[in-house]
Amino acid sequence: MEKPSWVPYLTAWLATLALILLALHLRRRQKLNLPPGPKPWPLIGNLNLIGPLPHQSIHALSRKYGHIMQLRFGSFPVIVASSSEMARALLKTNDAIFTDRPKTAAGKYTTYNYSDITWSSYGPYWRQARKMCLMELFSAKRLESFEYIRKEERKIFLRRLYQSCGTPIVLKDHLLNLNLNVISRMVFGKKYTESTGENEIVTPKEFMEMLNELFLLNGVLDIGDSIPWLSFLDLQGNIKRMKVLAKKFDRFLEHVLDEHNERRKGVKDYVAKDMLDVLLQLSEDPNLEVKLERHGVKAFTQDIIAAGTDSSSVTVEWAVAELLKKPEILGKATEELDRVIGIERWVEEDDIVNLHYINSIAKEAMRLHPVAPMLVPRVARQDCKVADYDIPKGTRALVNIWTIGRDPNLWDKPNEFWPDRFIGKTIDVKGHDFQLLPFGSGRRKCPGYPLAIKVIQTSLANVLHGFTWKLPTEDDLNMEEIFGLSTPKRYPLEAVGHPRFPLHMYS
Repeated sequence: MEKPSWVPYLTAWLATLALILLALHLRRRQKLNLPPGPKPWPLIGNLNLIGPLPHQSIHALSRKYGHIMQLRFGSFPVIVASSSEMARALLKTNDAIFTDRPKTAAGKYTTYNYSDITWSSYGPYWRQARKMCLMELFSAKRLESFEYIRKEERKIFLRRLYQSCGTPIVLKDHLLNLNLNVISRMVFGKKYTESTGENEIVTPKEFMEMLNELFLLNGVLDIGDSIPWLSFLDLQGNIKRMKVLAKKFDRFLEHVLDEHNERRKGVKDYVAKDMLDVLLQLSEDPNLEVKLERHGVKAFTQDIIAAGTDSSSVTVEWAVAELLKKPEILGKATEELDRVIGIERWVEEDDIVNLHYINSIAKEAMRLHPVAPMLVPRVARQDCKVADYDIPKGTRALVNIWTIGRDPNLWDKPNEFWPDRFIGKTIDVKGHDFQLLPFGSGRRKCPGYPLAIKVIQTSLANVLHGFTWKLPTEDDLNMEEIFGLSTPKRYPLEAVGHPRFPLHMYS
């Protein structure tokens, strides 16, 4: 059959229109005043410049291209803020614009299709989740009600350190165990690091393996996140692992939810005993703007467990490692503890306000070794300007707080561990001081930071108060790091502790 005579003309017209639209798009891009940055390659953009430690690769690039630069990760433009001024411009001045999250494989497959607090898109659901965290889960009253848990688990932790005295231990293992016990009891009402032998849905070993896999997979740089049309190939095998992990967590969380619902059934005016009880009660509230479904409860629960377990232990491990390299600083910390606390009791949460040098050590550890060296990426919800540069809608934004913590314009001796820099200063870690942002700032700041600060400060203070620490050998302490959901030491710290107190203090 002969083609109608108008088909060639229509084809030519459509091709011409496509070329015109492409030309207009390119012309618009050329007219935009975009931040400086390296020239991207076709398809991959600047991914070829990113090494196994992305924050360090980006740090090196920022020294060449400035405090705000533009990269391209595959299909997506990415701006990077590497100074306190640019962090303020993104997280405060334009906070309302940069409130969305990119769509990642980890968010889709490990958080019930972006149903958690971290990866959910900006909108009514996320705003409600944030309010729940601030008003219910991490309120001062709620955290105070769980202080007895933190105190009990801290005492068990110190007793176990005492039982290992004189032999080398991997300090992070003990810290992880402490944090997991604390957060498990606060969220679930029980801990999962000790075997009961009765109807265990997961063994303690399996539970830790699941958490470690979650930390790893939420920190990987997956190719499909940057080049979506390659995601179906799963070139790195990450998506397959995420799906397997999601099934394991779902089986565990379903079991825990069933236990809690059974406990609550038929009890009039039931009083919540843990955070999961609170979430289940909220899910039944008919006045919620967006109904909290069962999968949302599970996503929130998993988010809190993951965030509350790893970050604190990583920070304390880095702090102790740095102190072992600086005996004079360790001596000053011990002197303050003996003077303020004495040698007849342990450090309690209320004591921290009087331990100025311990506070400075914690801040210095978070400055030099932030748990998340680049804040969780954000996405521009509309066109905007940052520092006179044009930022188109859909641009992803990173804040490299690892670089900000090493800015010589902000810090004397920026690469040196020197807690004294904070003495007499009002700089805090709550997101108001843009030179120190371990928990982020603005609307997307970590909602659980009040709990994290309490655990970091009291754990560090008691580890230093109750024991003298030495390295097991005279070899130099390796301070390399690895990149993931958190950024721990590449080689976990091994140290030998010796008790400073009478025996009865550890019983």
